[in-house]
Amino acid sequence: MTDTPDQPAAPSFRGDMTVELVKHSAADTDVLWAARVSTGGEKSLEELHKDPQRSKGLINYLMRDRHGSPFEHNSMTFFISAPLFVFREFHRHRVGWSYNEESGRYRELQPVFYTPAPTRKLVQQGRPGKYEFVEGTPEQHELTSSAMQESYRQAYETYQRLLAGGVAREVARAVLPVGLYSSMYATCNARSLMHFLGLRTQHEQAKVPSFPQREIEMVGELMEEQWSKLMPLTYEAFNANGRVAP
Repeated sequence: MTDTPDQPAAPSFRGDMTVELVKHSAADTDVLWAARVSTGGEKSLEELHKDPQRSKGLINYLMRDRHGSPFEHNSMTFFISAPLFVFREFHRHRVGWSYNEESGRYRELQPVFYTPAPTRKLVQQGRPGKYEFVEGTPEQHELTSSAMQESYRQAYETYQRLLAGGVAREVARAVLPVGLYSSMYATCNARSLMHFLGLRTQHEQAKVPSFPQREIEMVGELMEEQWSKLMPLTYEAFNANGRVAP
């Protein structure tokens, strides 16, 4: 009896994003000992064992007056799964970020594709710089979902046909769309994350308005939720001072 080759996985479709905090060294005390070394030298090490709440005012001062370097002495690594078009925007953030993404050269890419959730606003109104997005009709959502799924299935079938014909993965992947999900590790510090959030999320406390694409904003919101628990005083100061990175 001979073994039969594994059948390719059937395409699947989703509209959510995955963000997992896999590793971190980040706390409000990191901001304090980094800041106090300028005046206290070696005595700044005492901050490692003190309650950061007692120095809440210092954190707010550093944020307000944009003394940014004390917010860099920490680290967070996230595992993120999102469509390729989200990562292409994400990778524009280079200062204070490190990335490693799965490679279509070294593995067969899995058929997981993005389709907008029913809550995703579909219709763009106005001109560039002043446009807004509004709800789509049920018919528009149905059209979007069915058209995307049809296109994705055809693209993945072509990808599989190329692979079966002996074409290299790095060549065959060219037929796949930007709605394909990829995964990566993204490592940052609080300062670089605040800069990301200031540009990629909308918030009522933001001094400077931002108009991000909804899908990258979804990723930002999940990262923000997890960071806020690690450095609550820093997070509070970030919001109180207009969500502008120091």
